[in-house]
Amino acid sequence: MKRAKRPAMPPVSEQMKAWSSALEAEIGGWPHASTRSFFGFTALYRKDKIFGMLPRTRAWETGSSIVFKMEPLTPALRVRLEKDERIGFALMGKTPWLTFELSSDADLHGALDCLGQAYESAGKRKKSS
Repeated sequence: MKRAKRPAMPPVSEQMKAWSSALEAEIGGWPHASTRSFFGFTALYRKDKIFGMLPRTRAWETGSSIVFKMEPLTPALRVRLEKDERIGFALMGKTPWLTFELSSDADLHGALDCLGQAYESAGKRKKSS
């Protein structure tokens, strides 16, 4: 059986590390939010449900992107997200995830909005995936 090729996990810049730290500090104050180290990332949880990952030493796809998930990803939500050029789609296992590309400090607001929506989505999911 042929194994699927593992995606490239580029190193993270010092700027991205600073952005990840800022996002983690903000999210750390949210009710029921916690973090755990996860293979070069900081995994973000709402209770026992993962909703995002911030790069620590490695990133998903590019060196300046975060990943998050929103379930269910309705057609209307997908259309809205596809209009934002900073958002991409990734598949980790069988789970669809979204990426958000940061290129300046101003993008922190958009990243936080996406993570906030993912956090809310995690509060509605029945089980962790």
